[in-house]
Amino acid sequence: MIDGLVVVDKAAGWTSHDVVAKCRGVFGQKRVGHSGTLDPDATGVLLVGLGRATRLLRFLTDLPKSYVGEVVFGTETSTLDAAGEVTATHDMAGLDPFQVAAVLSRFTGPIEQVPPMVSAVKVGGRRLHELAREGIEVPRQARPVTVHRLAVEPTADPLVYGIEVDCSSGTYIRTLAADLGHALGGGAHLRGLRRTAIGSFTLDQAAWLDDLRVLGPAEAMRDYPSITVEEESVKDGRILDVDLAGPTAVLAASDGRLLAVYEPHGPGRSKPAVVLAPA
Repeated sequence: MIDGLVVVDKAAGWTSHDVVAKCRGVFGQKRVGHSGTLDPDATGVLLVGLGRATRLLRFLTDLPKSYVGEVVFGTETSTLDAAGEVTATHDMAGLDPFQVAAVLSRFTGPIEQVPPMVSAVKVGGRRLHELAREGIEVPRQARPVTVHRLAVEPTADPLVYGIEVDCSSGTYIRTLAADLGHALGGGAHLRGLRRTAIGSFTLDQAAWLDDLRVLGPAEAMRDYPSITVEEESVKDGRILDVDLAGPTAVLAASDGRLLAVYEPHGPGRSKPAVVLAPA
């Protein structure tokens, strides 16, 4: 069994589940999972864990994300993106870049977003996208997210603006596009979404399924701090007398293998969140 991480450049028309299923065939093993779902129409970085590295995916899900795409002003859709049916149109012919720039500060920094109905969020034990397929819309609680950077650029089409976003995990770019439209007195939807990075994993490292390179478990945790210990000290998931600020990769002193991921456990102590048996 291969243990590691591959950085996939997902193609349009593929679901994240499709990519996982294909990777099972490519690597000849069942234990495969992904971190951070991408919509079928979206492209870009998708992290796929193999073997024991699938246990690390929850840490990778928490990493910040970066996206590019286009906001189409004047038209709202049922899915908030180009895949949905048009639900409303607005005359926004007078929109100019100064007006758009003026509202960006409302959507930068800590904000709250209402998850779209076409999302994997669960309400009452069911995923919203399942309810949406049945024509059911339910109230959703707004959730806190953080937009670290938001930039827009006009295009040749006066109602289409390019958008670049650096944000926390859990941010919906389609919701951001729709909210921008409402803030400007009309409506909007998103198209051409491309995820350019998850943490330090960027498109420069990403490849399609026929050209994947496997990164080891230690490399998969490179966005987190690390400590190096003698392997014996973390045997059987022992508590460490180490003060940690958050999840930390614990590496073997002999060869740098990832032994475990530890988390704080009271003052001056830490406990294992994930233990990987020696390869």
